[in-house]
Amino acid sequence: MLRNAFIDAIFSSPDGHYIDCTFGRGGHSRALLKRLSSRGRLLALDRDPEAIAAGKALEQQDQRFTICHSDFAQLSASLENEAWGKVNGIGFDLGVSSPQVDNAERGFSFKQDGPLDMRMDNSAGQPLSRMLEHTSERELVDVLRSFGDERYARRIVGAILKALHNNTLHSTADLENLCFHAVPKQARYGGSHPATRTFQALRIWVNGEMDQIDTGIRAAMDALLPGGKLAVISFHSGEDRRIRDLIETAVRPCTCPPALPVCVCGKKPSMRWLQKKPVRANEQEISANPRSRSSMLRVAQRLSEAEAVKLAGYCGGLH
Repeated sequence: MLRNAFIDAIFSSPDGHYIDCTFGRGGHSRALLKRLSSRGRLLALDRDPEAIAAGKALEQQDQRFTICHSDFAQLSASLENEAWGKVNGIGFDLGVSSPQVDNAERGFSFKQDGPLDMRMDNSAGQPLSRMLEHTSERELVDVLRSFGDERYARRIVGAILKALHNNTLHSTADLENLCFHAVPKQARYGGSHPATRTFQALRIWVNGEMDQIDTGIRAAMDALLPGGKLAVISFHSGEDRRIRDLIETAVRPCTCPPALPVCVCGKKPSMRWLQKKPVRANEQEISANPRSRSSMLRVAQRLSEAEAVKLAGYCGGLH
């Protein structure tokens, strides 16, 4: 299962120090704690107050575990606050957790009626309803296209803006309904629900998830010990491309022309790929958890200084 592959990817020593950057309800953290010795340590981050409550309960049960109410863009600050140094492994499981989706009051699901919220941390920031009041047609079309790969972005945005103007957009059920009727009739049936990509894109927009990924992945690569591993599970192509490109920049930082046989720019790689081609959930896991159908796992490893120097000499010829 992908959970096991995820834990296998970041685990290296029972005495090691690890970070779960997306605690959720603690499935990955609990699986990792089972592998740690009494000397091992696990730090978890989450910005959802409900996840923090679950984490605090686990913290009381296991002294090897610490939870921080923080988004993963604040990874470096969290490590400093906890007086942690470099670590052996770091994992990210992006997207929303099942409890978040299943709670209609959070506004993540088009299958249940709820408020237009979609905040990961519902104690901070602006809900979707407020953000929609202050956006332009151009920005909203770009959000749906960039974060949802939505083919009918302009039609859906037109319907959203019309509903806002007519004061008829008040809940997730209203949003689901207008998405369904905004797309052509032939696109309404036979595949994913017409609201799927729009809800995904709006959630990413509300929570600033792409900027979070940029900052968090860079901080994670810097926080690894030599030989330490980074594992990231993503759920849509935009996230996956962003992660791939961030790690690839650390694997191949050279800016020399491809024709040069050796690197002269002086930039050294800091990471190597362990799993560049994404690992996907198998049929058994998809059957048990249909939401895992789109999950993709990538894994990379921090290079030692000697390895970085050795690879840098050939970087120009590896474009």
